[in-house]
Amino acid sequence: MKSSFLLAVLVIAFGMARAQDTTVTSQQIDTTAPNEMRQMQFKTTDTTVKHLLEQMQKVSDNDRQNAIAIQGLLQGKEVDNLTKYQLLKSNVINAAQTYYLLNKKIIDLKSRTTTNNLDVFITSLNNPESKALGFSFSERIVDLVKTIILNGKADKSERGKKIVSATTSIINSPIFKSFTALTPPLGIANSIMTFFQTLSVNNKAINQDNLKKFEDALNKYVLYYTALNEGNQKFEYGLNFNKDQLNLLHQNLYDHLAFTASALGFSLPAKSDTKPLGVTLNEFFLNFNKEKVQDFFTKLEQKYTSPTTGKINYERLLRENTSLKEVNNQLEELVLQTKRYDNLYNEYFTLLDNYYGTVISALNIATQNGLADKTVVQQKQQEFTLLKNEAVQDIKASINIDELKNNTDNIKYRYKIF
Repeated sequence: MKSSFLLAVLVIAFGMARAQDTTVTSQQIDTTAPNEMRQMQFKTTDTTVKHLLEQMQKVSDNDRQNAIAIQGLLQGKEVDNLTKYQLLKSNVINAAQTYYLLNKKIIDLKSRTTTNNLDVFITSLNNPESKALGFSFSERIVDLVKTIILNGKADKSERGKKIVSATTSIINSPIFKSFTALTPPLGIANSIMTFFQTLSVNNKAINQDNLKKFEDALNKYVLYYTALNEGNQKFEYGLNFNKDQLNLLHQNLYDHLAFTASALGFSLPAKSDTKPLGVTLNEFFLNFNKEKVQDFFTKLEQKYTSPTTGKINYERLLRENTSLKEVNNQLEELVLQTKRYDNLYNEYFTLLDNYYGTVISALNIATQNGLADKTVVQQKQQEFTLLKNEAVQDIKASINIDELKNNTDNIKYRYKIF
């Protein structure tokens, strides 16, 4: 508009100059005036016109520069919307895979205690009938009763035979067989001592010195089984706590997934009291996966593609799909959930390492208290070490934590879209 205005001014200026030239009279022009005067008059008119032309050129240049700048801003805005959309799309697609992987790995870690081979080994050590260390705890108790309580005369009197029979009945009691594999030896030892302490009150034939010697001998086994049992209990408690935290993480995963699924047009099944959460999510992931989410974005792009230009209106797409932007902006919480899982994963192996150390220490007590041959104990310790290392390798291979980490790294959760 400025250039048009100056052009009009220029036209008027020329018109006025011509009008003045054509209406001038002989009185206005002094023909006798010097040539210098007349040249000065024409020079002044030329300078004014030249100045107007220069001004018009400057305005024209400014208009052109402004037009280029405005076009650049418009293009920049379009590029910015495209970049935002591409980031959002990539993040949500990678998030779909992360949901699936995190659910899968939570289920896997929750199902872990140790491994079958390691469980068999520990159960054997806690079995009073087992001779894993070269002795049977049940048989050792009967031997101690015969040699210490009865002074080696168990078969020489009816009373001695009855005491041995009662001891055997206590050891074979169904009560102890119904216990978990962690406690039978300790339960048996406690019951045996209670039996003989009670018996000694009414039976003067039970020598108190022998009873004390019997208790001291029995306590050597009790110390071994107590150390073993404490290690088992700590490991079991740690596992239960770890599982509780995994259950909480599973619930948080479900809640986070619910919002994302809704924004993408998927319906997440409700939680069920009769079905584990992992089963519910596994069924959902049959229809909600990386490929289905890619299909969602393909259809979304088609919806916002101009039929005339064939271009996608990214500005409108983002403006009309605010829930998708919110999904992107909340992905940091999903990433934090994967980090929480990583912590629980590492805690599990810390538990396993501590448990390993406790069992090794318990086996050392068996050697120190003279319960088993040192060579036999060392062989068992080596066997346990191999089983523990195999368990660690098997669990790590099964879970494959790097798969989750690598996928999560593709989520650029720090970039928020508004």
